[in-house]
Amino acid sequence: MAIPKVCGIETEYGVLARGIDLSAVAASTILVNAYSGRDWSSNWDFSAERPHRDARDDRPLGSSFPETEYHLANTVLTNGARYYVDHAHPEVSSPECRTALEALQYDLAGDEVMRRSMAIAADAVGTAAEIIVYKNNSDGKGNSYGCHENYLVDRSVPFGRLAAMITPHFVTRQVFCGAGKVGEEHHSAARLDRFQISQRADFFEEEVGLETTVRRPIVNSRDEPHASADRYRRLHVIVGDANMSQMATFLKVGTTAIILAMIEDGAYPEGLILRHPVQTIRSISQDPTLRQTVELADGRIMTALDIQEQLIEYARDWSQRHGLDSVGVECGEHVLHEWSRVIADLRREPSDARDRVDWVAKKILLESYAVSRRISDDDPKMKLIDIQYHDLRPGRGIASKAGLRTLIDDVLVTHAVTEPPRSTRAYFRGKVLERWPEHVVAANWDSMVIDAGGNALVRIPMEEPLRGTYELVADIVAKAASPAELIAMLGLDRPDDI
Repeated sequence: MAIPKVCGIETEYGVLARGIDLSAVAASTILVNAYSGRDWSSNWDFSAERPHRDARDDRPLGSSFPETEYHLANTVLTNGARYYVDHAHPEVSSPECRTALEALQYDLAGDEVMRRSMAIAADAVGTAAEIIVYKNNSDGKGNSYGCHENYLVDRSVPFGRLAAMITPHFVTRQVFCGAGKVGEEHHSAARLDRFQISQRADFFEEEVGLETTVRRPIVNSRDEPHASADRYRRLHVIVGDANMSQMATFLKVGTTAIILAMIEDGAYPEGLILRHPVQTIRSISQDPTLRQTVELADGRIMTALDIQEQLIEYARDWSQRHGLDSVGVECGEHVLHEWSRVIADLRREPSDARDRVDWVAKKILLESYAVSRRISDDDPKMKLIDIQYHDLRPGRGIASKAGLRTLIDDVLVTHAVTEPPRSTRAYFRGKVLERWPEHVVAANWDSMVIDAGGNALVRIPMEEPLRGTYELVADIVAKAASPAELIAMLGLDRPDDI
């Protein structure tokens, strides 16, 4: 039986300092410090970070490890999220969520955190300067930054099997969750004469690997569960685009959660394995007509839409035999419905999906702009329009003018900026930080360090993602008069986590 697909999204944002001489690192640091300086955050605890652990038994000896920049701004927010500087980008890692719809809500909350950060930082840089944030994945100069996803997976599933079976979906799901891009950046100077489906496809060079910034793999093998290592894996997904479309984000997370549950339940179609995944992810991205064919390991020739249609067929069969509890019944039904609909629309006429699919909406906007300005497809202005699609400044981003459907309204987004989800341990993390910010020494995904008074620092373990929820701890957190009383009420003299 598939385990609950607790999930989350990590978004690295593009950043530009205008009117002031700031590096991307400095601009990102100003944004994070400006926001966290309002007593809305606490320090991140790095003691449990193990980014070098590889899920494969045969990791090449020369493989490099990802680097963590411990000296940069790194905070925890009251909604349970992590907000920090990741290399040269501000990043918001959402709190743990129980469903794809909840993950969407907190991803949108991350966008709002960035907007508020820009507004607060404006006081620091002065009226003649501006720090601008973009929710995209490429600067058009050969540099890419990620939008990562995370999913709770049963450790009993062999990693090699998991990687082989999830790869076809990762390679082909771009047809509905690609963000679209003007130009090509693979092994050459940026070209402006090609429109692609995905912003990230150019940058993948391996099928499976540990790295995230060089030799990027389609399936990342980092083995850092942020939970009980005996029971769980955390599939760290680096292959996705950052989406402006709410429906694209919802389907990106929801369909992936369903397929992971199918793999755990032994319901994945055994023959649906790609022969050349790296070449395939690029060739699909480079063909907005969606007619590009790819080869499967068994010799069959299919298009991305063919593969997605087969996955939908098996997903429906799986849901009937196993149920949708692992992804949330109501949410799972919604995902299956919208997944089927968007693939059918793309099959019939891609423009029919313009209200849900970023690359389609962007392509239509670009074509309209080119016609109205009488410019060619390779005019540099087209790249400017591409980037402006992702501009997070209120009233400046043209994605807001594309007629994209919404699933989460502004009221729910505002709520999620400061309030944690009730469905996971993020609730406990956020509420403890809200009540006793001066006593939270540090926090991370699976523990918190609390100053209990009397020179005592207590680490509260949180290794079960579905404990520490509103249902389980709301009364305790509300009734405790102090951190010391909270610790006593939690019964931390026993070895159980909350």
